Amino acid sequence: MSAARPAPPPRRARRLPWRQLELVSLDLEATGLDFAKDAIVSFGVVPIRMGRIDVGDAVYELVDPGEIAPSPVSVTVHGLRPVDLRGAQGSDAARAALAPLIAGRFLVTWAGKVEAGFLDVMYGGGARSWDLRCIDARELLFAIEDDPPAPFTLTTVAERLSVPVASPHHALDDALVTAQVFLIAAARLEARGVRTVRALQRTKRLEPPSLRRPRAPMVR
Repeated sequence: MSAARPAPPPRRARRLPWRQLELVSLDLEATGLDFAKDAIVSFGVVPIRMGRIDVGDAVYELVDPGEIAPSPVSVTVHGLRPVDLRGAQGSDAARAALAPLIAGRFLVTWAGKVEAGFLDVMYGGGARSWDLRCIDARELLFAIEDDPPAPFTLTTVAERLSVPVASPHHALDDALVTAQVFLIAAARLEARGVRTVRALQRTKRLEPPSLRRPRAPMVR
């Protein structure tokens, strides 16, 4: 790994109201789901500053995974073929480019176990430590939905909330949509007294088997 591991948020930040912090909505698309052999092919980053989305500072990058070819299933999801990735920055450059964008910030994700797993591949530290940096918008929405749509995906939830979805599984669009549905969920939970990052991270709802968190980007 050529890039240093991005610093975590200050420990006390977890006890602060989320609106006082700079968060980052992050989406990663990859060659597949096996953290031991797959790699990311794109990332999208959208800052959320003081409760507002800053589209002007959003970042999208393609990543050439080198000899790791995207699986046929992943290509049908994110649409990125080897020819589309040719000439993009390599994995080392991607690690260096992403690191300052997420350093010191909590990450807003959708089904963020995938992001945590690949961030561990990229920077080390353990998937659990990355998971602790995440605020999972999927968990928040599932906790407040009286009648969750099935399948419970980013697209179905966004459509229910009237959030526009331009390009599902395009990393930048997914990061932007995730940021928007997060703000809706966090505002509703705020009205119930859930204001801090810690409180958001602890917001859960017992999921029936049919709606358990998907393990793959292709079904989230």
